[in-house]
Amino acid sequence: QVQLVESGGGSVEAGGSLRLSCAASAYTRCMAWFRQATGKGRERVASFYRDISRTYYDDSVKGRFTISEDNTKNTVFLQSDNLKPEDSAMYYCAAGQYCPSGWPTPPNVYWGQGTQVTVSL
Repeated sequence: QVQLVESGGGSVEAGGSLRLSCAASAYTRCMAWFRQATGKGRERVASFYRDISRTYYDDSVKGRFTISEDNTKNTVFLQSDNLKPEDSAMYYCAAGQYCPSGWPTPPNVYWGQGTQVTVSL
């Protein structure tokens, strides 16, 4: 079992920035960020396929969000710039060993508890 601990959420005005962190208790091949807004389903945001140091982004965040890692600490970061109100959501970190297309995929995906991001006009 891998434990994930997220931090860095908060409230900002549109155009502002936040940096989210996710620390894992053990190495996994890929780590990613998902988000879920109130009344909506969970959606992909960004993923880091650590074995090949490759990143993946949803089109809605390309050019504004950057995922990176500190491989000495099993930690990934999500630098979120030029935030928009539609980015408001609970952000969840996910990790796994099975990563087709670069994203953590069942059967064994580990999830963090989530960190809230709220962007106001």
